[in-house]
Amino acid sequence: MSDTTAGEVLTTQDGKPLKAALAKALRREKLRSLALIAPLLVFILITFVAPIVDMLFRSVENGIVADTLPRTVIALQEWDPNSGQIPDETVFAALYGDLLVAVDKKTHTRLGSRLNYEESGISSLFRKTGRRIKRMDEDSAFQAQFIDADKKWGQVETWQVLQQFSPRYTDGYFLNSVDAHRTVDGIELKPADERIYMFLFARTLFLSIVITLSCLLLGYPIAFLLASLPLRTSNLLMILVLLPFWTSLLVRTSAWKVLLQQQGVINDFLVWIGIIGDANRLVMINNQTGTIIAMTHILLPFMILPLFSVMKTISPTYVRAAKSLGANDWTAFWRVYFPQSVPGIGAGAVLVFILSIGYYITPELVGGTSGIFISNRIAYHISSSLNWGLAAALGTLLLVAVMVLFVVYDRIVGIDNVKLG
Repeated sequence: MSDTTAGEVLTTQDGKPLKAALAKALRREKLRSLALIAPLLVFILITFVAPIVDMLFRSVENGIVADTLPRTVIALQEWDPNSGQIPDETVFAALYGDLLVAVDKKTHTRLGSRLNYEESGISSLFRKTGRRIKRMDEDSAFQAQFIDADKKWGQVETWQVLQQFSPRYTDGYFLNSVDAHRTVDGIELKPADERIYMFLFARTLFLSIVITLSCLLLGYPIAFLLASLPLRTSNLLMILVLLPFWTSLLVRTSAWKVLLQQQGVINDFLVWIGIIGDANRLVMINNQTGTIIAMTHILLPFMILPLFSVMKTISPTYVRAAKSLGANDWTAFWRVYFPQSVPGIGAGAVLVFILSIGYYITPELVGGTSGIFISNRIAYHISSSLNWGLAAALGTLLLVAVMVLFVVYDRIVGIDNVKLG
């Protein structure tokens, strides 16, 4: 660096301003750091961010109606759904032209399947009409020919559904996910016997909290014991904690089906020792009890490991100092040891809760009708009913619920107190 006097600009040996040289060096260092993390960033964007964005888009996307029936959608803009009358001949003529193209492209069945989620019977309506469309006479009235093909074309409700879901974006999936639907009179709740999703959301949250508390009650003493034992003994016992990770989740869940059924091992043992009678065997499978027991066993290691890693860092001298000052064992534990283990409790609770709220294999196998989660319905709509829009809306609401609970947890406990050791 060259020598300078007061008031002169500091420069490097090659005469460049020192400030500019430092800024260039910092920029080069940032670019080098970015290049190092770029592969991980791209991986996260592709495997995590992109699926979430796609899920959010699918929950509101509804372009199939406008793409399949473009002329009909435009013609329906002039029709009043509250008139009590079906559309005029112009709309039926537009429908005829659109269906001719859709039948050739075989997209009318996809449209029928989409609208069938909103109104039962529309799928068969489009299939039946698709088989008749090419035999219709262009010189005759289309309205009468469509009604002759299927009487549903003469019902106002059918056209209300078409008009309601003609926009490219819809809130219908989200309304269905909260047991509501949009009618000509506005948003209304579905009949009581058709409301299922809000109940499943409440059950999922309740069971996830119970499972988290169960894992905490069982895992805290185990982690405390592991942290208190000599290293060689604790490492040996830690193998037993990690052993379930070496066994398939499906195998562990199936084992619980054998253990919990009324003629299973647990009931046989209780009958053998005389605690219960053979006619009063416990029902622990295909209900909430089975879900709680099986998932507590499966998720217990995820509670023990964070607790153990934090407890291992707690010096025993704090407890000894408390006892030397007159505290009994319980006071020393509750006032000195337990507060230092709260970060491990927070980490384990968050980990177990988030994992449990998204489980669907175990509840499906041992939960029956009263122990399934909302994730089971999401899996059903993805793999069986193929209603991906509703599955995306349910998944979005589940994501929002988790984020809200996470914020509440941060306000009450503090995310800074969550540690993994």
